[in-house]
Amino acid sequence: MRKTLIALMFAAALPTVAMAMPQDGGPMGGPMDGARHGGQMHGMHGKGPYSQLDLSREQREQIRKIMGEQMHERKQVVDKYLEKLSPADQKALKDEMAANHKKAESDVRAVLKPDQQKKFDEIQKKQAERRAEWAEFKAWKAQQPQKAQ
Repeated sequence: MRKTLIALMFAAALPTVAMAMPQDGGPMGGPMDGARHGGQMHGMHGKGPYSQLDLSREQREQIRKIMGEQMHERKQVVDKYLEKLSPADQKALKDEMAANHKKAESDVRAVLKPDQQKKFDEIQKKQAERRAEWAEFKAWKAQQPQKAQ
């Protein structure tokens, strides 16, 4: 049980680490598709682990897809093991993960200059709004009758 809990906490912490990574080019560190994002760069600036590979646009997209699938699969694994915990352990784990995430955000914000903090706060607000909209959509979808295929 203890090993499972430790492994689950480690797996659950990985998305927090991923959020701290530069978001200017996804996992590749290359430029984002400016047409999709109005020519603006989102997230923090920096070089990703694939920036030295001189990847083509197709390669960046393929790697971005692979990394997205891997993140999704990791979440499924975490959810699978989370379901095996008692409700009290589930709540404790979720609370600890939320606290760690909040601390990481606070630590990142402390590193930023005042103008960057303002932009960071705007980004955080937009993300919170998107999460609320997504939760609302999922709740709505759960209430919809399942159509026979």
